[in-house]
Amino acid sequence: MEKLLFTGGTGFLGRNARPVLDRSYVVTTCGITPADDVKANLAKEVPDLPEHYDVVLHACGKAHVVPKTEAEKQAFFDVNYQGTVNLCSALEKVGVPKALIFISTVAVYGCDFGELITEEHPLDGEIPYAKSKIMAEGYLTQWCKDHNVVLGILRPSLLAGKGAPGNLGAMVNGIRKGFYMNIAGGKVVKSILMAEDIANILPKLEEKGGVYNVCDTRQPSFGELSLSVARQLGKRKPLSIPYWMAWCMAKVGDLLGNKAPINSYKLEKMTKSLTFSNEKARKELGWEPLDVLENFRV
Repeated sequence: MEKLLFTGGTGFLGRNARPVLDRSYVVTTCGITPADDVKANLAKEVPDLPEHYDVVLHACGKAHVVPKTEAEKQAFFDVNYQGTVNLCSALEKVGVPKALIFISTVAVYGCDFGELITEEHPLDGEIPYAKSKIMAEGYLTQWCKDHNVVLGILRPSLLAGKGAPGNLGAMVNGIRKGFYMNIAGGKVVKSILMAEDIANILPKLEEKGGVYNVCDTRQPSFGELSLSVARQLGKRKPLSIPYWMAWCMAKVGDLLGNKAPINSYKLEKMTKSLTFSNEKARKELGWEPLDVLENFRV
C-alpha cells in the first residue's frame, strides 16, 4: 500500500476519514496532539519527517473561530499559509510525494448566499480564514508545478460526521438541549459533505489532480436535517418560528451587539441558501458523494 502523510489527521476530519483511509494507505499523522505520529507545530516549525511519502493529505488548518484581535487574525495565516510553506520545506528534505491533496474551503469564494456556485467563481473571500486558504492554494499551485507533484485542491462545504464542529455541531447541541428552532419552516439550504467522503475521493484525485468543490448532491434543507437529528436523539420535531418574529429578535440583537444570539447579519445568513455545485468532481472523477440525510449519525 502507498504511504500517506496526513496533517491534522487526529482532528474531526481525521477521526471520520481515517477508517476509510486505512483500507488503502499506510497512514502517518502529523500535528500537535499527543496522538500524532509526527509531532510538530507546522505554524512555527519545519517538521522532521522520518521518511518519504507517496501521497500527502494536508488538512491541518485553523477554522471555526471569529477573530477579535489582530493576533487572532494573524493566527489564520500562521497556520493555514505558513504551515503549508513549512510542510513543503519538510517534504523537499525527504523527497517530494507524487501527489499532494490540500483541504481548502468554499469560503474562498466569499459568498454568504447563492445557488450551485462552481469552481469558476472568483476567489473573493475577505475574512482571514478565506484569505489564508487562498494564499495557501496559490503557493501550492506553484510549488507542485515546480516539483512535478500532482496537486488536488478540495473545497469542502460544511462537514458532517461524528463530533461535527461549527454550525452543524451547534444544531445537534441545540436539539439535544431542546432549544433549537428553525426559522420559517427551515427551508434554507446549505451544502453539506460527509467528512469520510474526503477519503472516498482521494484515490481518484491523487491520480488526476485538479480543483473541486465537494458536497452532497441532495442538498438537504435545515428543516430536513434538524428533523433527522431530532429523531436520532429521541427528541420532538424542532419548533419553527415565523420570519417576522425572527426579524424582531434580530433588531433587538442589533442593539445588544455581537454577543446577541441573533442579529440582522446572522438572520440573513440563517435564512438565505448557500449551495455549491459538485458536478465537476462527479463528472471528472466519477465520484458520487454519500447522502448526508442517510449517513449522518450524531
